[in-house]
Amino acid sequence: MELRCYAHIVKKRAWIPLFLVLIVIVGSLLQGSPAPQYSASMRFVVGLQPEPRTDGYYTYDRYYTWLTAEYLIDDLAEIVKSTAFAQAVRDKALGMGSWEDTDASIPAGAIQGATSSGKLHRILTVSIVWPDASQLAGIANATVAVLREQAASFFALTGSDRIEIHLIDPPTVGLIGPGLTQRLQIPIRIFLALLAGVALTFLLDYLDDTVRGKEEVEALGIPVLGEIPAPRKFACFSQRSRKP
Repeated sequence: MELRCYAHIVKKRAWIPLFLVLIVIVGSLLQGSPAPQYSASMRFVVGLQPEPRTDGYYTYDRYYTWLTAEYLIDDLAEIVKSTAFAQAVRDKALGMGSWEDTDASIPAGAIQGATSSGKLHRILTVSIVWPDASQLAGIANATVAVLREQAASFFALTGSDRIEIHLIDPPTVGLIGPGLTQRLQIPIRIFLALLAGVALTFLLDYLDDTVRGKEEVEALGIPVLGEIPAPRKFACFSQRSRKP
Protein backbone atom coordinates (compact mmCIF):
# COMPACT_ATOMS: atom_id res chain seq x y z
CA MET A 1 0.00 0.00 0.00
CA GLU A 2 2.80 2.45 0.84
CA LEU A 3 4.40 2.00 -2.59
CA ARG A 4 1.07 2.82 -4.23
CA CYS A 5 0.82 5.92 -2.05
CA TYR A 6 4.30 7.03 -3.05
CA ALA A 7 3.43 6.50 -6.70
CA HIS A 8 0.26 8.53 -6.24
CA ILE A 9 2.23 11.41 -4.70
CA VAL A 10 4.65 11.47 -7.64
CA LYS A 11 1.88 11.10 -10.20
CA LYS A 12 -0.05 14.01 -8.70
CA ARG A 13 2.82 16.39 -9.42
CA ALA A 14 4.53 14.52 -12.24
CA TRP A 15 4.99 17.75 -14.16
CA ILE A 16 7.72 18.84 -11.74
CA PRO A 17 10.30 16.11 -12.50
CA LEU A 18 9.33 16.14 -16.19
CA PHE A 19 9.84 19.89 -16.35
CA LEU A 20 13.27 19.65 -14.74
CA VAL A 21 14.29 16.85 -17.11
CA LEU A 22 13.12 18.93 -20.07
CA ILE A 23 15.20 21.90 -18.91
CA VAL A 24 18.29 19.69 -18.62
CA ILE A 25 17.79 18.20 -22.10
CA VAL A 26 17.25 21.58 -23.73
CA GLY A 27 20.24 23.06 -21.89
CA SER A 28 22.47 20.17 -22.98
CA LEU A 29 21.37 20.54 -26.61
CA LEU A 30 22.00 24.29 -26.56
CA GLN A 31 25.40 23.72 -25.01
CA GLY A 32 26.35 21.54 -27.96
CA SER A 33 29.04 18.91 -28.27
CA PRO A 34 32.41 19.53 -26.62
CA ALA A 35 35.18 20.83 -28.85
CA PRO A 36 37.29 18.06 -30.45
CA GLN A 37 40.64 17.32 -28.88
CA TYR A 38 43.78 16.12 -30.63
CA SER A 39 46.72 14.24 -29.18
CA ALA A 40 50.34 13.82 -30.19
CA SER A 41 52.74 11.40 -28.51
CA MET A 42 56.43 10.93 -29.11
CA ARG A 43 59.09 8.71 -27.57
CA PHE A 44 62.77 9.35 -27.00
CA VAL A 45 65.66 7.20 -25.87
CA VAL A 46 68.05 8.99 -23.56
CA GLY A 47 71.73 8.22 -23.26
CA LEU A 48 75.01 9.68 -22.10
CA GLN A 49 78.38 9.66 -23.84
CA PRO A 50 80.94 7.79 -21.73
CA GLU A 51 83.80 9.65 -20.13
CA PRO A 52 87.03 9.60 -22.10
CA ARG A 53 89.52 7.11 -20.72
CA THR A 54 92.95 8.18 -19.58
CA ASP A 55 96.01 6.05 -18.97
CA GLY A 56 95.86 4.17 -15.70
CA TYR A 57 92.34 5.32 -14.88
CA TYR A 58 89.23 3.19 -15.31
CA THR A 59 85.92 5.06 -15.25
CA TYR A 60 83.45 2.16 -15.13
CA ASP A 61 81.93 3.93 -18.09
CA ARG A 62 79.48 1.22 -19.13
CA TYR A 63 77.86 0.79 -15.73
CA TYR A 64 77.66 4.45 -14.77
CA THR A 65 76.67 5.58 -18.24
CA TRP A 66 73.59 3.36 -18.23
CA LEU A 67 72.80 4.20 -14.61
CA THR A 68 73.09 7.94 -15.22
CA ALA A 69 70.80 7.66 -18.24
CA GLU A 70 68.03 6.32 -16.02
CA TYR A 71 68.53 9.22 -13.61
CA LEU A 72 68.32 11.61 -16.54
CA ILE A 73 64.96 10.13 -17.52
CA ASP A 74 63.60 10.95 -14.05
CA ASP A 75 64.69 14.56 -14.42
CA LEU A 76 63.57 14.97 -18.02
CA ALA A 77 60.11 13.63 -17.19
CA GLU A 78 59.68 16.60 -14.85
CA ILE A 79 61.51 19.12 -17.02
CA VAL A 80 59.11 18.68 -19.96
CA LYS A 81 56.25 19.70 -17.63
CA SER A 82 58.01 22.87 -16.43
CA THR A 83 57.34 26.49 -17.34
CA ALA A 84 60.87 26.95 -18.68
CA PHE A 85 60.50 24.04 -21.08
CA ALA A 86 57.08 25.26 -22.25
CA GLN A 87 58.53 28.70 -22.94
CA ALA A 88 61.40 27.16 -24.90
CA VAL A 89 58.92 25.12 -26.95
CA ARG A 90 56.82 28.21 -27.65
CA ASP A 91 59.86 30.21 -28.77
CA LYS A 92 61.05 27.31 -30.91
CA ALA A 93 57.66 26.92 -32.60
CA LEU A 94 57.66 30.62 -33.46
CA GLY A 95 61.24 30.44 -34.71
CA MET A 96 60.57 27.40 -36.87
CA GLY A 97 57.67 29.14 -38.59
CA SER A 98 55.35 26.29 -37.62
CA TRP A 99 52.60 28.67 -36.52
CA GLU A 100 50.60 31.34 -38.20
CA ASP A 101 50.72 34.95 -36.99
CA THR A 102 47.54 34.43 -34.97
CA ASP A 103 49.18 31.60 -33.02
CA ALA A 104 51.85 33.89 -31.59
CA SER A 105 49.51 34.85 -28.74
CA ILE A 106 49.42 31.29 -27.36
CA PRO A 107 50.84 31.48 -23.79
CA ALA A 108 53.52 29.12 -22.55
CA GLY A 109 51.26 28.18 -19.64
CA ALA A 110 48.75 26.62 -22.02
CA ILE A 111 51.47 24.43 -23.51
CA GLN A 112 52.66 23.49 -20.04
CA GLY A 113 49.17 22.45 -18.96
CA ALA A 114 48.66 20.35 -22.10
CA THR A 115 51.93 18.42 -21.77
CA SER A 116 52.40 15.19 -19.84
CA SER A 117 55.24 12.71 -19.64
CA GLY A 118 55.99 9.08 -18.88
CA LYS A 119 59.14 7.07 -18.40
CA LEU A 120 60.27 3.48 -18.64
CA HIS A 121 63.93 2.62 -18.10
CA ARG A 122 65.71 4.88 -20.64
CA ILE A 123 62.59 5.67 -22.69
CA LEU A 124 60.89 9.06 -22.29
CA THR A 125 57.32 9.51 -23.57
CA VAL A 126 55.88 13.00 -24.09
CA SER A 127 52.17 13.48 -24.79
CA ILE A 128 50.40 16.71 -25.70
CA VAL A 129 46.63 17.30 -25.94
CA TRP A 130 45.49 20.35 -27.90
CA PRO A 131 42.23 21.57 -29.48
CA ASP A 132 43.80 22.57 -32.83
CA ALA A 133 45.52 19.98 -35.04
CA SER A 134 47.78 22.39 -36.93
CA GLN A 135 48.92 24.15 -33.76
CA LEU A 136 49.55 20.79 -32.12
CA ALA A 137 51.79 19.70 -34.99
CA GLY A 138 53.88 22.83 -34.50
CA ILE A 139 54.10 22.29 -30.74
CA ALA A 140 55.09 18.64 -31.17
CA ASN A 141 57.82 19.41 -33.70
CA ALA A 142 59.13 22.19 -31.47
CA THR A 143 59.16 19.81 -28.50
CA VAL A 144 61.30 17.35 -30.43
CA ALA A 145 63.71 20.12 -31.45
CA VAL A 146 64.04 21.51 -27.92
CA LEU A 147 64.73 18.10 -26.40
CA ARG A 148 67.32 17.19 -29.00
CA GLU A 149 69.06 20.57 -29.15
CA GLN A 150 68.57 22.24 -25.76
CA ALA A 151 68.14 19.44 -23.21
CA ALA A 152 71.58 20.07 -21.69
CA SER A 153 70.67 23.70 -20.91
CA PHE A 154 68.08 22.57 -18.35
CA PHE A 155 70.71 20.76 -16.23
CA ALA A 156 73.04 22.69 -13.94
CA LEU A 157 75.50 19.80 -13.90
CA THR A 158 79.02 19.29 -15.14
CA GLY A 159 79.08 17.02 -18.15
CA SER A 160 75.47 17.68 -19.14
CA ASP A 161 76.73 18.49 -22.64
CA ARG A 162 77.27 14.74 -23.13
CA ILE A 163 73.53 14.02 -22.96
CA GLU A 164 72.20 12.39 -26.12
CA ILE A 165 68.52 12.18 -26.95
CA HIS A 166 67.27 10.25 -29.96
CA LEU A 167 63.72 10.28 -31.31
CA ILE A 168 62.45 6.74 -31.80
CA ASP A 169 58.73 7.43 -32.35
CA PRO A 170 57.97 10.72 -34.16
CA PRO A 171 54.84 12.65 -33.17
CA THR A 172 51.62 11.77 -34.96
CA VAL A 173 48.56 13.96 -34.49
CA GLY A 174 45.32 12.06 -33.93
CA LEU A 175 41.77 12.88 -32.92
CA ILE A 176 40.76 11.86 -29.39
CA GLY A 177 37.30 10.34 -29.04
CA PRO A 178 34.98 11.42 -26.23
CA GLY A 179 35.89 9.93 -22.88
CA LEU A 180 33.62 8.01 -20.54
CA THR A 181 32.95 11.16 -18.49
CA GLN A 182 31.79 13.08 -21.54
CA ARG A 183 29.54 10.24 -22.71
CA LEU A 184 27.86 9.99 -19.31
CA GLN A 185 27.35 13.70 -18.72
CA ILE A 186 23.86 13.96 -20.22
CA PRO A 187 22.48 10.71 -18.67
CA ILE A 188 23.82 11.77 -15.25
CA ARG A 189 22.28 15.22 -15.59
CA ILE A 190 18.91 13.73 -16.54
CA PHE A 191 19.04 11.29 -13.62
CA LEU A 192 19.89 14.05 -11.14
CA ALA A 193 17.10 16.27 -12.53
CA LEU A 194 14.61 13.42 -12.21
CA LEU A 195 15.78 12.66 -8.68
CA ALA A 196 15.52 16.33 -7.69
CA GLY A 197 12.03 16.53 -9.19
CA VAL A 198 10.79 13.48 -7.26
CA ALA A 199 12.30 14.84 -4.04
CA LEU A 200 10.53 18.15 -4.65
CA THR A 201 7.16 16.42 -5.13
CA PHE A 202 7.53 14.67 -1.77
CA LEU A 203 8.55 17.94 -0.12
CA LEU A 204 5.51 19.74 -1.49
CA ASP A 205 3.27 16.87 -0.37
CA TYR A 206 4.74 17.04 3.12
CA LEU A 207 4.12 20.78 3.34
CA ASP A 208 0.55 20.47 2.04
CA ASP A 209 -1.84 20.48 5.06
CA THR A 210 -4.97 19.79 3.01
CA VAL A 211 -7.23 16.99 4.31
CA ARG A 212 -7.54 14.48 1.48
CA GLY A 213 -9.27 11.43 2.97
CA LYS A 214 -11.54 10.21 5.70
CA GLU A 215 -8.62 8.49 7.42
CA GLU A 216 -7.00 11.85 8.02
CA VAL A 217 -10.30 13.29 9.34
CA GLU A 218 -10.77 10.33 11.67
CA ALA A 219 -7.18 10.80 12.88
CA LEU A 220 -8.29 14.22 14.15
CA GLY A 221 -11.07 12.62 16.21
CA ILE A 222 -13.92 13.80 13.96
CA PRO A 223 -16.56 11.24 12.97
CA VAL A 224 -17.18 10.78 9.22
CA LEU A 225 -20.72 10.16 7.95
CA GLY A 226 -19.87 9.83 4.26
CA GLU A 227 -17.63 10.95 1.41
CA ILE A 228 -18.52 13.02 -1.64
CA PRO A 229 -17.50 11.96 -4.22
CA ALA A 230 -17.23 8.20 -3.75
CA PRO A 231 -14.08 6.92 -2.02
CA ARG A 232 -11.05 6.07 -4.13
CA LYS A 233 -9.90 2.52 -4.58
CA PHE A 234 -7.18 3.17 -2.03
CA ALA A 235 -6.33 5.94 0.36
CA CYS A 236 -2.94 7.25 1.30
CA PHE A 237 -3.00 7.78 5.04
CA SER A 238 -0.23 9.81 6.60
CA GLN A 239 0.56 9.57 10.30
CA ARG A 240 1.36 13.27 10.45
CA SER A 241 -1.36 15.50 11.80
CA ARG A 242 -3.47 17.71 9.56
CA LYS A 243 -5.01 21.02 10.40
CA PRO A 244 -8.76 20.69 11.05
